Amino acid sequence: MARKKRQIPEQFQTPVQTADKPKTAYQDDFQSGGNQRVEEFGKQFEGKGRNILYGLAAVAVLAVLIGIFFAWNRRSEAAAQTALGKAIETSQAQVSASPAPAGFTGKMFKTDKERSEAAIAEFQAVADKFGNPTKDKARYFVAVNRLKIDRPAAVQELEGLAKNSGEIGTLSKFALAQAKTGDGRLDEAAALYNELIALPNSVLSKDTLNFELANIYQKQGKTTEAADIYYNIAKPASEAKGLDGKPVPMSQTAREAKDKLEEINPERAKEIVEPAPESPFGGMPIG
Repeated sequence: MARKKRQIPEQFQTPVQTADKPKTAYQDDFQSGGNQRVEEFGKQFEGKGRNILYGLAAVAVLAVLIGIFFAWNRRSEAAAQTALGKAIETSQAQVSASPAPAGFTGKMFKTDKERSEAAIAEFQAVADKFGNPTKDKARYFVAVNRLKIDRPAAVQELEGLAKNSGEIGTLSKFALAQAKTGDGRLDEAAALYNELIALPNSVLSKDTLNFELANIYQKQGKTTEAADIYYNIAKPASEAKGLDGKPVPMSQTAREAKDKLEEINPERAKEIVEPAPESPFGGMPIG
């Protein structure tokens, strides 16, 4: 039995081939003029095409390299911050002679010395692996942690870092001033605090710096100078008000300055009245 020929839908049938006809190129006036200009431009650089292509290729490669650099730099910064964060966690880990409690997953050291040594090793690894600004941050933390185990070496490192500008230089100078205060080198410490106070823009609070300077003056027996500084910290803080016109609670530093002033000049301290806390239910202040 003859096999029935299958009908193919018209839209899927192969189109009938016709004799080749010359193809007509459609161009508007702008495209036509543009092609003509390209041809003329090409004639001017005839024979120089390879050099131009090489130049364009070099520009393209440079663009790729710049893109790779920025992508790597972003990844590097993320890795640097992660490594620095882990080292900071080590430097702040718990210190206890007792075994870690059940379920505890953090780091724990038996002594401050062990913790400092572990932190120094991690911060030094970060400083060796990454560039600035992460490197200088890690070096600062190395010096601060070294104060607990090798004070002379730490002081020397901080003196070097304190010569730098920016945040690390400021923080290093502050740590150096504290170290010198602890070592009884009060004149040197006072000079460092005065340098920090004179900075126009500092990462450290002016109240904090002035409070530390007043402490030095008090230790040196310069009670008048110390009292003036304590007063100038506490008095404005006791009178400060927020945008809503309500009193702002005094900071911890301001309260401590008032307490210090009471020790050396009780009468003057009476001029400072700390604002009473407001009732949580509204209305009149408590007390």
